[in-house]
Amino acid sequence: MTSNDGIGRRGPYAKGVQRRQEILDETLDVIATRGIDGASLRAIGEAIGVSHAALRHYFSSREDLLVEVLRERDAASNRALGDTPGVFTRLGVVADRNVSEPALVTLYTTLLGASVESGNETARDFFTARFVQARADLVRDLRTELGASGRHTDVDLDQVASLIIAAFDGLQVQWLLDRDVDIAGTLRLLERVL
Repeated sequence: MTSNDGIGRRGPYAKGVQRRQEILDETLDVIATRGIDGASLRAIGEAIGVSHAALRHYFSSREDLLVEVLRERDAASNRALGDTPGVFTRLGVVADRNVSEPALVTLYTTLLGASVESGNETARDFFTARFVQARADLVRDLRTELGASGRHTDVDLDQVASLIIAAFDGLQVQWLLDRDVDIAGTLRLLERVL
């Protein structure tokens, strides 16, 4: 039995969806063991037992695959956060989760850097949209927290959101270079400063 809403799907389509998810899940393991430079489509395929042609069936390019890995991790992170209260509490949870997966932080940082160069439009589009959404979410959550506390500010919350994102991403880069950098602790300091 099949349906248009995806419930009860069987056969080749369901297997294809499952295989695509397995590729996304296993790509981060390849990056962890071989590094980002060693994670070509061909190398990823060999490491996870999928032909180059099969990878190309699911992902048009290496950049497309890597962006989808990040998109999937963002969705998983959002699901894990659920209704966790507090902007900086949520950021701390994400920071702690990220430091448990150094390959994810490496992938994010490397792809973000590459996104500013021409020829990397998939990554550029992903990060542009991601930052727009992150700023909007932070502004909404900051307004909610201010309203709930009865406080008011004349500070531009869009700029505060940009500052928070810049701090988070910058701290991740510092952490990649020096594992003694405490991302979550430094974000708590930023919360007190703000």
